[in-house]
Amino acid sequence: MTRLPAMTTSIGAPRYTSTAIALHWLIAALIVCGFTLGLSMVDLPLSRQKLQWYAWHKSIGLTVFLLSCARLAWRGWHPPPPPPPMPDWQRRGAAISHAMLYVLLLVIPISGWLYSSATGVQVVYLGLVPLPDLVPKDKGLATVLRACHVTLNFTLLMLVCVHAAAALKHHVIDRDTVLWRMFPAARPRRPSKG
Repeated sequence: MTRLPAMTTSIGAPRYTSTAIALHWLIAALIVCGFTLGLSMVDLPLSRQKLQWYAWHKSIGLTVFLLSCARLAWRGWHPPPPPPPMPDWQRRGAAISHAMLYVLLLVIPISGWLYSSATGVQVVYLGLVPLPDLVPKDKGLATVLRACHVTLNFTLLMLVCVHAAAALKHHVIDRDTVLWRMFPAARPRRPSKG
């Protein structure tokens, strides 16, 4: 399999591909929307609006799942650029936190689908594609799955905050290129053929 060479930023640092950058920021925006919607809809009284918000929340979650699968597939053919010099503990921490983020981006939507199935409410993706129930309706199981879904989401929130703080630390304190590698405004420059 032929792998493409890494692109560089306008300042010469290796960067992610435009596709990886677009997927990263699209997934990030959807996570913010889905999390905000999830917090907002819980306390609403039962109404048409609440049911619509639940449907949107589920579709956002499944879209995050699909885009995360696409991002992982893309990464298989377009490996990330090498990190700038940093201590081994930081490199290991980054690898572990990225792996945990990917796991959560795949597991959280499935946990929500399981929870919805256990409540007896079918998931209809984008209001068009009815998905099969993964478990039978069961009130006790629904309670457990809801707690699991909420816990996983708050774990994701914590990891996203750590991820953002680490990127800002690299940018502001270390003054390296970690943030620029994933920043859309960093103009790409193709590697020279020399």
